[in-house]
Amino acid sequence: MQGRPGGYVHLYLKGVHVRFADRHDAGRQLGARLQEEHLERPLVLGLPRGGVPVAAEVARALDAPLDVLIVRKLGAPHQPELAIGAIGEGGVRVVEPRTIEAVGASTADLESAEATERVELERRAERYRHGRPRVSLTGRTVVIVDDGIATGSTARAACRVARSAGASRIVLATPVAPAGWAERFAGEADRFVALDEPEGFHAVGQFYVDFEQTTDDEVVELLAPTAPDPDAASTLVDEEVRIAAGSVVLEGHLTVPTEAPGVVVFAHGSGSSRHSPRNRFVAEQLVDAGLGTLLFDLLTDAEADDRRNVFDVVLLGRRLVDTTEWLRARVGHPELPVAYFGASTGAAAALCAAVEVTPPPVAVVARGGRPDLAGDRLSHVTAPTLLIVGGDDHAVIDLNRAAADELGAPVTFELIPGATHLFEEPGTLEAVAQLACRWLADQFAAADPHGGPAGA
Repeated sequence: MQGRPGGYVHLYLKGVHVRFADRHDAGRQLGARLQEEHLERPLVLGLPRGGVPVAAEVARALDAPLDVLIVRKLGAPHQPELAIGAIGEGGVRVVEPRTIEAVGASTADLESAEATERVELERRAERYRHGRPRVSLTGRTVVIVDDGIATGSTARAACRVARSAGASRIVLATPVAPAGWAERFAGEADRFVALDEPEGFHAVGQFYVDFEQTTDDEVVELLAPTAPDPDAASTLVDEEVRIAAGSVVLEGHLTVPTEAPGVVVFAHGSGSSRHSPRNRFVAEQLVDAGLGTLLFDLLTDAEADDRRNVFDVVLLGRRLVDTTEWLRARVGHPELPVAYFGASTGAAAALCAAVEVTPPPVAVVARGGRPDLAGDRLSHVTAPTLLIVGGDDHAVIDLNRAAADELGAPVTFELIPGATHLFEEPGTLEAVAQLACRWLADQFAAADPHGGPAGA
């Protein structure tokens, strides 16, 4: 056997062509291949345990964050090797309706399997991260990495969990997989990358010289954070919160970087929630830029079941006012500078709240908004307002132009070329986030010490 550490290894063992010295060697080769993909904002996720050493080298090659994607298959009753679903972190669950029907599994069977596997999933998450929060997948190009794909059941579940957790694009990457594997995974990922797809594939270990089992300790070591970037914003608060708003309690997530000039409060659109992948993506960019964010549910689950509440912008605006007062009390700053970011009907709610809350917001941003629903309150808005509309969202363009003429505040009107109402086209949501980051940073910088808009 000839080879060199960290390089290509070529040998024949019982007729099998072995390509990799070990998982790190495989990861370096796979990372070099993935550099050719020019991926946008990649996040590398290793499948524990054996996929993590490979993923670590890939993340190094792509200069991308590294985390684990912890997935647990939900086994069928009396056939635990047969998956009727899978679970991931953050409460994500995907199910296989056809398999459930075929094996006659009940809802109780599914819930029992999830309860058992959730305990193990949480144990591993705590073991591997030592309490560090998992990296959000929302809006990211997620590169799922394993040391090899044989049956592919875990990788398939991982793709589905990643999609459910908000990944915008999924790349499934592995050093070695059976011939024709991409066809078997059609629809599960957006891109498939394998260095080799040999015939006669029997087991992943065939293609490694050193295929010793990866230990939990090795995974922990590979995931341990490196020295902090002195230019990166540190986080003062990053937690789930319960907001007292009038007679109800609303769920939310508050993130405040150290020395943030203020907090951007999000108002989601109809049929959405604090989990809106688009709002979460924009919020992450704002946090990266040093601004605080609060994502929260405007309605309780029971209230959201009544569609009349979803379009009651006066009620939703009142919720924003109550939430702003709760937020200012929470941080001990009664005049905390805030801005509102509203989507669709949430934009109207934000403009209604901007008239009522004291001190008023530093700014209001509307993404694909319906500011017209704010009615005669538009003329009373004093906070600078940014209206962002998709260039192909023609009906909403007209509604925003008309609302801009009614607003009593300085208005900035921006069209995102090629975007429709939900900004689902490649690059359009990124354009929204970049525009909002720059504009909001300017508004916070211009705000007076009491948190009102400049000149208020």
